[in-house]
Amino acid sequence: MAPGKRKTSLPARVFAPSAPFAPSEASFEGSDLAEGTLANKNTKREEAPAASTHALRVGPAGWSYPDWAGYVYPSRKPKGFHEAAYLSEFFDAIEINTSFYQPLKPENAKQWVDLVSGNPRFLFTAKLWQRFTHDIASATSGASADDERTVRAGFDVLRAAGKLGAVLLQFPFSFHRTKETMAYLSAVLLRFRDYPLAVEVRHSTWNSPETLALLHEHGAGICNIDQPIIGRSLGPSAQVTSPVGYVRLHGRRYDTWFTDDETVPSHERYNYLYSAEELEPWVARIKRVSQHTGATFVITNNHFQGKAVVNALQIMSILKNKKVKVPEPLRIHYPELEQIADQPPVEPMLFPLDRTSRK
Repeated sequence: MAPGKRKTSLPARVFAPSAPFAPSEASFEGSDLAEGTLANKNTKREEAPAASTHALRVGPAGWSYPDWAGYVYPSRKPKGFHEAAYLSEFFDAIEINTSFYQPLKPENAKQWVDLVSGNPRFLFTAKLWQRFTHDIASATSGASADDERTVRAGFDVLRAAGKLGAVLLQFPFSFHRTKETMAYLSAVLLRFRDYPLAVEVRHSTWNSPETLALLHEHGAGICNIDQPIIGRSLGPSAQVTSPVGYVRLHGRRYDTWFTDDETVPSHERYNYLYSAEELEPWVARIKRVSQHTGATFVITNNHFQGKAVVNALQIMSILKNKKVKVPEPLRIHYPELEQIADQPPVEPMLFPLDRTSRK
């Protein structure tokens, strides 16, 4: 072994979509990480809160979508209605999207904590500000000291309330694995190491033992993703590198995922409804991930017209092996939800809506 190289027993193809899961001494799932042990035991890290061992939470990415009115939410919202409070009646987790576009304001974080207080199991996950994941030139120029303090101000409110499950570092497809990007990722992980972290990368250059070793070393989780496999896109996986497990489903709109056609609405990237057959292998992966973590978060990002909520409910029903509570407006648009709804509809539907516009 060459000097300076970190020894690892990881398999050569760690993200291969077709590779079967086989816990062994040659995989992360079969290592000490399977017991939730951090590689660096001297690093103080905020553990993700968990109500019980192998806690698993499912929910959508975000809640503020105009096209959810009349689909997920009532067309006429009652006085005092808030989307986060409403969704917390159905899910134990929501991924905060707004923190990606700008740092989360402490007053908003405090409000959201209060809004979800009716669900004791509920946890937020939050995306790190894109300044640290998509604007690397700015972050490396030394302009991020104040940015870090601003980011922490909002996250710390959630953490103090015991409602911060994980912070997601979502890197773009253009973020390829090189010596420089590995060093940059390591620096960002060190900077935010006191939070429970998960890292999402999308390019297949990250399909390497070194990637998992780096995350393992920093006690950060790997985000297992489903995305359109185009060119050198990273395939599905069921990897664990920390006590935090993370899964994100983006949909499979091959025709719009990388489109530069300005006439195509941006929401079309996420206008996709997974079939039961497509969810089945992901349910198996989720179970495997959750077996080796203290807390696992499953986030559906195929959000257009509430499809993320539909698939999240279906995943929950399969994992729990029972019927679940379903938003009343949603079951009207997606009659297949009747199979998993734990209550009959308020107003029985005589004629299901036309579904020809659905993907």
